[in-house]
Amino acid sequence: MAKVIGLGGVFFHCKDVEATRDWYKRVLGLEIDDYGGASFAHAGSAALFPEGARTIWAPFKADSDYFKPSDADFMINLMIDDFDGMLERLETEGVPMAGEPMIESYGKFAWVMDPDGRKIELWQPVEPAPAE
Repeated sequence: MAKVIGLGGVFFHCKDVEATRDWYKRVLGLEIDDYGGASFAHAGSAALFPEGARTIWAPFKADSDYFKPSDADFMINLMIDDFDGMLERLETEGVPMAGEPMIESYGKFAWVMDPDGRKIELWQPVEPAPAE
């Protein structure tokens, strides 16, 4: 039976495409390709986090404040490989945090706002403990 097997991309409007690309490249380290976007091979994240890497699809109630301070009705979660290194990079770039970083059993999280006011959730997965 036909079914969805993953998230194929995130596409969005922005005020200044070049400035947005530059910010994501400079601040978050995205490698921008010849088509003007970034492509993430699933093999790359699976190699670093064999059990922890995954894509989450989750609707939120309309009155949820989880995306605040953004007014957008969506948030982008980007998987990162080095939480502490990313926090240092954000500080070096002068990018303020949108809330305090958090460490949960399933990963480390930090939030920033992109140049267009979208909340970006940065997530370093944590490998689950082996079953006993």
